[in-house]
Amino acid sequence: MHCFRQIFNGSLQMIAIKNKKQLVENAETKVERKARTLAIRSLEYALNNVDPQQITKSKISLENSSLHVDAYSFDLKKFKKIYVIGGGKASGSMAEALEQVLDKRITEGLVNIPRGNKYKTEIIKLHEASHPVPDESGVEGTRRMLQIAEHAKADDLIICLISGGGSSLMPMPRGETSIADKRKLTNALLKSGAAINEINTVRKHISDFKGGWLAKKAYPATILNLILSDVVGDPLDFIASGPTVPDSTTFGDAKKVLEKYGLWENSPGSIRKVLSEGEKGLIPETPKAGDDAFKKVYNVVVGNNRSASLAGCAQLKSDGLNTLLLTASLEGEARHVGTMLASIAQEVAVSNNPLPKPAGIVAGGETTVTVAGKGLGGRNQELALSAALKLQNMNGLVLASMSTDGIDGPTDAAGAMADGKTLARAAKIGLNPEEYLAKNDSYNFFSELEDLIFTGSTGTNVNDISIMVIL
Repeated sequence: MHCFRQIFNGSLQMIAIKNKKQLVENAETKVERKARTLAIRSLEYALNNVDPQQITKSKISLENSSLHVDAYSFDLKKFKKIYVIGGGKASGSMAEALEQVLDKRITEGLVNIPRGNKYKTEIIKLHEASHPVPDESGVEGTRRMLQIAEHAKADDLIICLISGGGSSLMPMPRGETSIADKRKLTNALLKSGAAINEINTVRKHISDFKGGWLAKKAYPATILNLILSDVVGDPLDFIASGPTVPDSTTFGDAKKVLEKYGLWENSPGSIRKVLSEGEKGLIPETPKAGDDAFKKVYNVVVGNNRSASLAGCAQLKSDGLNTLLLTASLEGEARHVGTMLASIAQEVAVSNNPLPKPAGIVAGGETTVTVAGKGLGGRNQELALSAALKLQNMNGLVLASMSTDGIDGPTDAAGAMADGKTLARAAKIGLNPEEYLAKNDSYNFFSELEDLIFTGSTGTNVNDISIMVIL
């Protein structure tokens, strides 16, 4: 799919790569300096086109008493109260935007956001909690959201602000499961190589909030979901584990995920009990399609990875490159994906196929890392390290990969950048890339080369984006 310029009304370049000067100066040739510059500009433009506040405000408008949201319209005169709840990495920014539109029409609200809050709201309370591993503060905020939802009446409107990270930020353990049990299992799943859909299948079935339960408890109130998607393909029941949409998975599916990754036997007993009893029908399954709870639920995806990927492509095109959006649905083991992307870049460099040089290729999605070593890294850093092995000795060819939330795995980096001279530079200071890859230690490899990408927390979250520039 070839790229086109995305129309975006709002201020750009608010989110920046903090160390871009250093990244450009690391280039050893003039052509690679240019390639790095173009890749950085593409990444920054992509990030700013999925700024939660900007895209939320672009999707909603208020005319007299009519709230217009994408293709929907709501006559606010028909609602006695308007509540705002939700959670995720972008939900604080989305709450700011919503308050600017609705102002005093909001009765009450609370959203769970990551610690380090930089947003300001007057009516909607911003409740800080832990991510990516849940904590008691998250439970407390979620409990208060449930109280708001259960108090809502048939003539009330609940606006849910849902974004990536919501699964861990909105925990409500089911049955005898404790938050400590959920933390233990979450850590194990994150290291197992399980895809986010698989992780959220488990989360939904050990929660009294996710998997449609919030909608069930809020019924018969009307629910409007404003969703910033961090799941490939935008399946609504997997974004933040789908608290207000029908669940397509079962207790049996959740158990199979743990068995697939060898985690079942070592999972906390309380979790195995919930999943086993649910599989036997001894406790209620998550709400499914057709349940009355979803008759008054409206869903709007305000932004996703495709939005960011198209924007990244548009910037490359405006810089004079032939562009291609390879995919916005990239998945797989990070090290294998890195090799594949580098192979495509090599093909362009050698044969002008599938598009001629100068070229810019964008791939969006989310890979996984099966942690076998004791190193430090994230999926984008590991992808870049594996790509570096394939790019060796190629000139004018750069790959940069980053997480749009600015946090790649358990590190303070958003991602990393590699080019044809990465391995030669590493060899000069005694770094063996294969050893770092085997240890899952991509962070320390790129740290030594000063080729990590730093943005800090961006306040958005639409998966990952990889940019390849071939000059």
